[in-house]
Amino acid sequence: MATDRDEQQRDQLRQQQELEEIRRSFAEMGARMGSMFEPADDDESEPPRPAISPRPAAAPAPLGGAARPRWWWAAALVLLFVAGTAFGYILPNGDGGSGSASPPGATTPTTGAQATATQPKPAPPRTVVSVPDDCLETAELADEVISRLNRNNRDNRLALALRDYTIASQACRREASP
Repeated sequence: MATDRDEQQRDQLRQQQELEEIRRSFAEMGARMGSMFEPADDDESEPPRPAISPRPAAAPAPLGGAARPRWWWAAALVLLFVAGTAFGYILPNGDGGSGSASPPGATTPTTGAQATATQPKPAPPRTVVSVPDDCLETAELADEVISRLNRNNRDNRLALALRDYTIASQACRREASP
């Protein structure tokens, strides 16, 4: 029993020491940061500065109205946004002309002197797009793989289709690259 009491007293003594150490560290932190909860030591030559400075009393606004309320700034931003949107809608879309843009189907009248016969511009040559056969096969195999995945048919046929797709995709890339 004596050992239990001694052990309890040692535990209490250790807890008190830890508590004093925690208090001391908080006091040091408070002195450094100017805590309002823990007073600073009086032996310091310079009083600690509080972490957050008090807000100065609001001075009355001059007659010019230099300090505006927040809602005023928000209203000004909204008005600016609306004005910018209106100008963007009203101004022409960079057609190079000055004045209003004519509707796409409208024609302008011309005089006889201006209506000389002009030859139409030749159409640019059409580019014929050809897709390699390997790429068409790749697309079909990809459709098959996606279809099997959507139907949740995850069996050996899916593995084979995926393998065939991979091979066809590599062949398509080789054939399509210059």
